[in-house]
Amino acid sequence: MSEMTATAEMTMSDLLDAYPGAQRALFRKYHIGGCSSCGFRPDETLEGVCARNEGLDPDEVLMAVQAGHEADEAMMLDPVEVKALRDAGVEAVEILDIRTAEEYEAVHLAGSRRLDQASMQETLSLSPKDRLLVLLDHDGKRSLDAAAYLAGHGFTNVKCLRGGIDAWSVVIDSTLPRYTLE
Repeated sequence: MSEMTATAEMTMSDLLDAYPGAQRALFRKYHIGGCSSCGFRPDETLEGVCARNEGLDPDEVLMAVQAGHEADEAMMLDPVEVKALRDAGVEAVEILDIRTAEEYEAVHLAGSRRLDQASMQETLSLSPKDRLLVLLDHDGKRSLDAAAYLAGHGFTNVKCLRGGIDAWSVVIDSTLPRYTLE
């Protein structure tokens, strides 16, 4: 749960800081924020965005954002949980790394598979829809978009590594090099 109390008067930048999946939730339910014609400025208030989008009720929109946040949280696994699955030999778990080829080459989890265009097509067509897929990125923010994409294609057991490979290197394996995104 977010530590900041969301209000209609907060800026969209603050809302996205408090609820990183807010843009995904807004787009899914109200078609807000997914493209230039329905986008918003970071300094615009939620109240202002609601007013210019058919007079949406800001309280209802905040409830949708919060529900989306809770759904995102339910999709996250901590590094310790993922390690436990791997240590238990859970064969049905597959770790898919959605980072760039350069990031993957610099550091990756042993046994993970980089999800590029070819492997995405292979996953979509050959992987069982109920197989546990754990997605990872650098810091745990981009993987939720990929998880939503896979869920939209019928996958029912998609999770994300909370904090990404950066958290893994802090919590599980300090020998993995850490890096920052520019």
